[in-house]
Amino acid sequence: MSILASFLLFLHMIGLAGILAGVLMQLMTDNAKSVKVLLHSSLLQFVSGLLLVGVQEMGDLADVNHMKIGIKLAIALAVVVVAFLNKRNPVTKLAAAAGVLGVLNIGIAVFW
Repeated sequence: MSILASFLLFLHMIGLAGILAGVLMQLMTDNAKSVKVLLHSSLLQFVSGLLLVGVQEMGDLADVNHMKIGIKLAIALAVVVVAFLNKRNPVTKLAAAAGVLGVLNIGIAVFW
């Protein structure tokens, strides 16, 4: 079970890197593909985070703080919504908001 949890954590971190890369791509170069990178990375991070919590709960790998997970879930869902809105109408303010929410989610994961 720990191999699956490690793999999901790896995917979760790849999603985080993709969110930041998509934001930077849109803010610096205004590349047309940046909105897809941002959306798909936010979905990857959302789904892998959900699966990671499920694996940890099933395998008793770690004690899960449900308040922290709930807050992180709400922020991750907000990132997905902002990324979807950004795909429909690309605006740099939406990309910046997704980036700020992503960094906030990292801060909660690390410091809480």
